[in-house]
Parts: sequence; C-alpha cells; structure tokens
Amino acid sequence: MRSRRNVAPAIDLFPNLKPPHRTLGFHRTLVLIITFLAYASFHASRKPPSIVKSVLGPTIPVNSSNILRSSPSNVTGWAPFNGPDGIQLLGKLDLAFLSAYSIGMYFAGHVGDRMDLRLFLAFGMMGSGIFTILFGLGYWLNLHVLLFFITVQIICGLFQSIGWPCVVTIVGNWCGKEKRGLIMGVWNSNTSIGNIIGSIVASGILEIGWGWSFVVPGALAIFVAILVFLFLVVSPEDIGFETFVSVSETELNAEAISVEKSENADSEETVLLGVEHHSDSMPAIGFLEAWRLPGVALFAGCLFFSKLVAYTFLYWLPFYIRHTAVAGVHLSHKTAGILSTIFDVGGVCGGILAGLISDLIDARAVTSIAFLLLSIPALVLYRAFGSISAVTNTCLMFLSGLLVNGPYSLITTAVAADLGTQSMLAGNSRALATVTAIIDGTGSIGAALGPLMAGYLSSRGWNAVFFMLILSTFFAALFLVSLALSEIKVKLEQGQWFSSSHTSTGLGLEK
Repeated sequence: MRSRRNVAPAIDLFPNLKPPHRTLGFHRTLVLIITFLAYASFHASRKPPSIVKSVLGPTIPVNSSNILRSSPSNVTGWAPFNGPDGIQLLGKLDLAFLSAYSIGMYFAGHVGDRMDLRLFLAFGMMGSGIFTILFGLGYWLNLHVLLFFITVQIICGLFQSIGWPCVVTIVGNWCGKEKRGLIMGVWNSNTSIGNIIGSIVASGILEIGWGWSFVVPGALAIFVAILVFLFLVVSPEDIGFETFVSVSETELNAEAISVEKSENADSEETVLLGVEHHSDSMPAIGFLEAWRLPGVALFAGCLFFSKLVAYTFLYWLPFYIRHTAVAGVHLSHKTAGILSTIFDVGGVCGGILAGLISDLIDARAVTSIAFLLLSIPALVLYRAFGSISAVTNTCLMFLSGLLVNGPYSLITTAVAADLGTQSMLAGNSRALATVTAIIDGTGSIGAALGPLMAGYLSSRGWNAVFFMLILSTFFAALFLVSLALSEIKVKLEQGQWFSSSHTSTGLGLEK
C-alpha cells in the first residue's frame, strides 16, 4: 500500500470525519460539494471583466450603422479603454488573461499529476482571488496604465489555469464510470452557477464603483480556498478507503476493507471507483504520449471551437445586450449584466441534459455533435429575433446557452475523464490531469481568440461576430464526425442503443 499524502487538516482535527464514523458516500458528497464551490468561485471571479466592459469602454452604438452617442450613465468611461480603440483594448485584456490561462493549463496538468492536488488547488484559488482584487484596486488608485491591467490579467490567468485539471482529477478519483455523464453534467454546472453568481454580484454593486465588482468575487475565491485547504480529500485512499469499495451501506461502514475483484467486478456495487489507486505509484504519462491517446486530439480540436463560442458569450454577452436595443430600449449596465445570466441558466440545463443523454445512449460524440448542430439555428434565431422583445430575447438566450454549453460541459468533464481512464492506460489514473489539461488547454486557446476577434469584429457590426460564432460551431462539429460514426457503428453491431453491459467507452473506442 502506498504512503498516504498530507490529509486535510480538518479531517485530522475532527476524528469523527474519518471512517468508520463517516461513509464513503458521505466523503464523496463532501468532495463533490467542495470542488463544485471551488470551481464556481473561479468562474465568479472570472466574470467581472465582462460586466464592467460597458462602464470602462467608449460610447455605445445606437444602431447597426455604428453611429455613436454618449451613454447617460457613462459619459467618459475609464482611460485607456474609453478612446476610439477602447473596444479593441478590452479585447486585448481578454486575450491576455485567456492566453496565460491556456498556456498555464498545459503546465498545470503536468504539475498536478506530480504533487498534492489539495495544496495546488488552494494555491491557485488564493492567487486568483488576490489578483482579481488587485485589478479592482485600480479604481481606487486611479490607475490608467494599460500595462498594469494586462499584467494583472496575465498572472491571474496563470493562477486560474490550476483549477480545472485539479478538480476534474479529484472528482475522477471519487466517481466511477457508471452514470459519469449525468454526475459530471450536474457537477459541471459549477461553471454556469459561478458565472451567474459573478454576474449578479458584479452587476449589483457596479453602481457604487466598478472596483467593487472585482473585490467581492476575489474575496469569495480566497474564502473558498481556505475551505479547500481545510477539508478537501484528494483520493479515497488518502483517508483510509480502499480500492473497489462496495456501494452498499453495510460495506460502506466498514470502509478500510478492500473488496476483491471477482465475478462482481462489473456490477454497480464494485465498480464504484473504477480505477485502482495503487496506480499512483506508476509514473505520470508524458505530454506527447497523452496527445496520442485515441480521441484526445479530436475532442481537443472540437473544444477549441466550442470554447471559442462559449467564452465569446462569457466575455461579451453583457456588452452586446447593453449595446443592442431590446424592444427599442437600451438596457442599463446593471440590467444587461443580470439578464445575461439567462444564458448561464440555459448552460446549467444543457450540461445536465447532455450528460444524461450521453449516459443513456452511451455515445459522447453523437450527443456532442447533435447539440452543436442544433446550436447553429439557435444562434441565427437569437441574432435575428432577440431584439424584438424581452420575452423572445430571454427564451432564445436560454436556448442558445443550453445548446452551446451542453457539449462544452460534456467534453471538459465526462469525456476528459473517460479519455484519461481508458483501458489502454492499464489503470494509470495519473494520466487524468494531463489529459484534462490537454483538452481544456487547447479549448482555452480558442477561448482566448474568440473574445479578441469579437472585439475587432464588433466594430463592423454584430452580424460579423455571430457569423464567426456559427462558423466556429460548424468546425467544432466536424472534428467529431469520425468519432460519432464510430460510435454509431459500435451500437449497430451491438444491435441496441440502451444496454446495461457496455463494450465501448462511449467514445467510439472499443475496449
């Protein structure tokens, strides 16, 4: 048996939190809640730049011909973002953050496979919170130096890149492949919930000074970082649970007993964890080796374009709503920020729905490509009819969020976990953080380009921005065509779509 890592201080401080006083189910739930809060706080602290864009930036266009007028509540903006090139400069801020985030993601996954994920995650959250607050301090320090804001965003992006590989790996340690799509679909609503919290908080206090829109979410990230440090348990074995523990309550209360893998190995009771924890003694997988795993490059390419679309909405939707009349009326900064959360509400439903469907049909690529293709007409409808009334705007925004975020959520969670624990890895669970980092890191490159391109294209009219989003969605679907065909072929050979005994990974990759 391998040596235990540093156990969370609160677990050592309160013996009643250890087995047999607390079951595996209790600790799994605790881990899911803590990691949910952790990544939600990451996203909440990532949201303020999109909310304050309309306050920092220049005057707003009255119509599609880009005639400008002064906003009653924001005559001067905030230098250097209130000049003629202000929108482009705001796009460069997004590029600085997301470029650092995408580059850092590759290194974070590599480092995460080799150190205590609890400490690494807490470190990333603490740094992210501090630099989010530092950005907001520019308001009170009356700073107008572009280099300051870009530097803060770069460092903040590096700290934020630590989060995703850590939380996905930890959740993968505690949850097996049974219903992974649904479980991770529900759990991955943390991104949309974080966006909603960040939008509401940043919009609600925007009127008292835009600096507060950064300080409060940053303080929230620091607070949750302390919870992570105190309570998060990285792996079941770290607290005394062994490999392939039964789900039944009788055996859950006996937790330190290792259950033999025999004829029950394929049952729901014994595939709870799905990965042998002694694999931690195996060497971590190499970066290039992880790229060569079946399905990794294709899903990474798909996520490049999917995340480009999702993050363009994340960073520019409040600005778009503020600058586009709804029923002939321009909304206030606060109202536009709050209304934009409807997209994230749709994202919550989309992530859960995509996870549920992918579990039912056991086909991740087919599910993802269906959502992507359906999102194309949804985006067309939102651009064409979203300005008619508040009701149509809300409904079409919800539908767009559901269809855009569905595959994005599925690929970054269940698909990444499937690819990082596929059978050809021979139980080497230490590959998970690296595979997750490759997929989400590649997606984050697209996420960096999308908001930057939106900043430049918006000067030509929002139709150009939506054309970019639709084209990107189409390319995302193209990356999954071969995998989807493989999944369909496997299912046709099985003779049924719904089966309790799976012979594939749900990725078109036969075991």
